[in-house]
Amino acid sequence: MKIEKVCVYCASSDLSDQSYLNAAKELGEILASESISLVYGGGSAGSMGMIADGALSKGGKVIGIIPQFMYDLEWGHNGLSKLIIVETMNERKEQMVKDTDAAIVLPGGSGTLEELFDTITMKRLGQYLGPIVFVNINGFFDPCLEMLERAIEEKFMDERNRLMWTVVDSPSEVIDAIKNSPAWSTDSVKFATLRNRDR
Repeated sequence: MKIEKVCVYCASSDLSDQSYLNAAKELGEILASESISLVYGGGSAGSMGMIADGALSKGGKVIGIIPQFMYDLEWGHNGLSKLIIVETMNERKEQMVKDTDAAIVLPGGSGTLEELFDTITMKRLGQYLGPIVFVNINGFFDPCLEMLERAIEEKFMDERNRLMWTVVDSPSEVIDAIKNSPAWSTDSVKFATLRNRDR
């Protein structure tokens, strides 16, 4: 699998533990070293700023996508290869993941989690086919993964949905995780809704 462009969901908090910030910077450096373009939320603070800075420090291409109101608040990163300004948060999400080869999620807050679950839902419905990779720094995503597993166990999701995502513990594992992710098909929509055919 040739990887040319990935979307990364990550946080804007400068106050998170340094290990999260370091992981973001490392991932940016790795993507640039592999000549993989980075698409992210366009911010300059927290993990957002660190992943962009990491990629740019290695000569990588970094595309930020930010809503107008965030740009007006001067939250945007000024040194990117390209900064795209959109009108709404929904448009931002659509543009971030569009035409990417994979979606990667780093630890973050409600916005990061919303982006993640939106992409999982699109993949479940066959609208997004790329790998989804959790970078589970410090076990951050353990409760989230437990909830997804519970949803499968309680038959709110099909068992085949487990194949939609891959979990790694560090940025150094991300590229291999993308390359080794199971193929996904638009046929997944056929088991997106679990039905009792006997009713």
